[in-house]
This record gives sequence, structure tokens and C-alpha cells, in this order.
Amino acid sequence: MKKIIGLVVALFLGVSMAWAVPTKVVVGVKARDAKFIGTSMGGVLVLIQDACTGEILAKGVAQGSTGDTKLLMKTPKERYTKLIVGKTAKFVANLDLKEPRKVRIVARGPLAQPQAMQEVSVTTWLVPGKPIEELVLEMPGLVVDVLSPSAHTMVKGPAEVELRASVTPMCGCPVDPRFFWKPENYEVAALVKKGGQYWKTVPLAFTGKTNHFAAKLQLEKGVYEFIVYAYDRLTGNTGLDRTTLIVK
Repeated sequence: MKKIIGLVVALFLGVSMAWAVPTKVVVGVKARDAKFIGTSMGGVLVLIQDACTGEILAKGVAQGSTGDTKLLMKTPKERYTKLIVGKTAKFVANLDLKEPRKVRIVARGPLAQPQAMQEVSVTTWLVPGKPIEELVLEMPGLVVDVLSPSAHTMVKGPAEVELRASVTPMCGCPVDPRFFWKPENYEVAALVKKGGQYWKTVPLAFTGKTNHFAAKLQLEKGVYEFIVYAYDRLTGNTGLDRTTLIVK
């Protein structure tokens, strides 16, 4: 009897598996007004989940290059133009589907810059055996990374302190007069708090070094917090980072 039951179960599973059809989904995450977010920024976590139940059908990290600069930043896009070409960063999922499923595709990143991480998502139907060869999600934002002073730095006052930050698109592309992302397009400033209360706003200027913006401040005794933001009025891209300083 046990052998018969085992054969029936095996037969059922075999039939069930026969109905599952491999279905390919290729996902890339492109920074708004820039290139793809890839390995150089830690990649982007991609989740494919059932839109109704939340069941995770596939997950992985979109990795690879930032893509073809000429194609992405210079070439007018015609209908059906493929953006994920060559080694461009992507996540490829191969799902075994037995029936159509409505899925939510979620992207979170860039993973190497936690303070700048954003999440974007889209819902779509997947039909067994009908691949999606290119699905591009656009991620807004800027990566702001305060370089100095490091958090909880202590100095003797009064003191002149340099506040320095790196600003890039989400793909890590260079902010520099020689490239597509001009420093003058970005408003970079620090909202400064002293003793927990707003004190003043200090603009940061481009230093001449790629991605770097800085300002010098004369500080008296106190506990300071610097909320450094970057904003592109043309695209709405915005990013932020924080640091603290104690002047004794």
C-alpha cells in the first residue's frame, strides 16, 4: 500500500511539475537623469513577489556596469530601444509558473550607500512562458556622503571647521564640469543645528575635485549637527546625509 501511495504522489508531483513553465524576467534599475545602478554602487536588491499574497518568487542583486554612456545620455530614444545592453547591470529571474500571476517588482538601493537607499516598485502580470526581456525601473535621488567631519568629532574651540561632502547621481556617475552632471546644476547646503536648534543654512561650493563640495565654518563652543542636502531643481533629484561635531 505504501508503494502504491508513493507512486501516486510521485505521479501527481510529476504532472504538477510538467505544468510549470520557465518564464524569464530581466530587471534593471536606472538612476533618474543618469545611468544604471550597478556593482560600483553595491548593486540593487530586486524582489519579485506575488502582488496579492506577498510570496517572494525570486530575489537577487542587479549587478554589472552602469551601461552605455552614449546610448543613455546622448542618443535620442526611439520606440523599442533597448537600454540594458552588454554588461549593463541587471537581475535575471527564471520563474517556474503554472498560471498567470500578478507580481510586484521591488528595487532597493544602492546597497553600498545606506543613507541614500531608495525603493521603487511596479506591478505587472506574468504569463507562463511569456518572458519580459527588459523591465527598467527608474530610481530618483542623489547620493550625498559627508566626508568630514566624521560623526562625533571633538575639537577645541573656537575652531575653523571644513564641512566636505561627496554628491553623485544614484549610479555614482561623476559630478564634474567635464561630464554630463555639471556642479552648477546642484544646490548643496547644510542645515546646521546648534544644541538641537536650527542655527543657520550654509551653502557648499564645488571644490574642483570630482563630486566634492565644501564650506568652512567658524564655530564656538557647542554641539553641532549638520544636515547636508543636495537638490537638482531640473529633475527633483534630492539626497541627504548627516554628521555631528562637538566644539569643547
